[in-house]
Amino acid sequence: MSGGVWELGSGRVLLPCGPDPAATAAQLEALLAQRRVVGLAGPQEERELAEALRPEPPRRGGPAPEPAEAWAAGPLAAAMAGPAVVVGSGGSSGARRWVLQTLASLEAAVEALAAWLEGLDLDPAAALILNPLPLHHVSGLLPLLRARRWGAELRWLEPALLRDPARLALAQPLDPGRPALISLVPTQLQRLVDHPDGLAWLARCAVIWVGGAALPSALAERCRAAGLRISPCYGSSETGAMVCALEPERFLAGDPGVGRPLGHAELAIAPGDGAVRIQAASLAAGSWTAGQLQPLPLEDGWWCSGDRGRLGPAGLELLGRLDGAISSGGDTVFPEQVEARLRQLAEQAGLPLRALLLLPESDPLWGERLVGLYRPATAPGSAAGADQAVPATLAEQLRQLALQLPPSQRPRRWLSCAELAPTALGKWQRGRWRTWLMQQPITNP
Repeated sequence: MSGGVWELGSGRVLLPCGPDPAATAAQLEALLAQRRVVGLAGPQEERELAEALRPEPPRRGGPAPEPAEAWAAGPLAAAMAGPAVVVGSGGSSGARRWVLQTLASLEAAVEALAAWLEGLDLDPAAALILNPLPLHHVSGLLPLLRARRWGAELRWLEPALLRDPARLALAQPLDPGRPALISLVPTQLQRLVDHPDGLAWLARCAVIWVGGAALPSALAERCRAAGLRISPCYGSSETGAMVCALEPERFLAGDPGVGRPLGHAELAIAPGDGAVRIQAASLAAGSWTAGQLQPLPLEDGWWCSGDRGRLGPAGLELLGRLDGAISSGGDTVFPEQVEARLRQLAEQAGLPLRALLLLPESDPLWGERLVGLYRPATAPGSAAGADQAVPATLAEQLRQLALQLPPSQRPRRWLSCAELAPTALGKWQRGRWRTWLMQQPITNP
């Protein structure tokens, strides 16, 4: 270990992402210049990522193990020769994966986004890039690579500033004559929009990319009413961040979805299940799953994202995760779509709802039924996990709202959870909350 860098062998290193992103970024750039494969590890992820990346030693008196190094002469060899990075993916659904991205593939995404900005009459080199996202996520890594490639200025925003809009406006004043670009997740956007200083600060940004999770319709309408230049976008660790983005003018005009593909990518919808398929110059070379490096699974050059969507006149519209669908009473139900509809109804009804998550639960008659987890905007009056059955409580109000939905989409019970919240990047750790749900007594089935 040298200067915080973990030497793993075979040109691979692990770089823990500490509290000073500028210092970590300088280390990353030096390592990439040495053509290393750099694993970017977030807090508490160092050992897991190190185990995935560390080469397996040869067996004594025998050939090298399979399949740990079997890729050495195959399509992954160029990627493993570096420069490349490894970032985490799959934390919100499915098993944790570690995605291998070459610097060249990420720079293809950077160039495509520059062309998109030029189409908006914005000069990428003249931009101020603001980065409030962690470096060990692809969404926090790409702003660094954009600034590096475009020659633009990059400013790191400490996470605490995003939770204190008044201090953010004072600490990071924006020049209206200089295009400011920022990527946010919906949770961060909501905090800023809810505060007058945060709203005024956002109004000075030329482009506000919003991704990582669905943009709630009520929040989108508030942003439109305020004239914020929002650009809903879509991508993942496997795609090198953005593969499509909606132009701010189209967002303000009321267009739905996350826009059309950027210049380096193509999108298609699979017949049958409606899966979003992606072909892009920025697709990852492969990923480590359970310690084994595998090429990215492609079908004729297309990667299946696991998201369900449709292509409309304004581009891609996302309809939820395919792996999150449940069968309830013979109907296929997508919990994320039901969540979005219930949040919209709750907003219209003025309910004090801070967070909402729907999870499936086995049911002998229906097969599966939804259970609603909710967090009130103010502390609930009873213990977390207790089902509120008294009329006029938030649980009863949510139950009444759900009557507007088809029977298969109505949660059969509601549980208050004082800790319920997505991650800092706006993603739901559904496995964590399924565990929480299993620990609660079954009441009011």
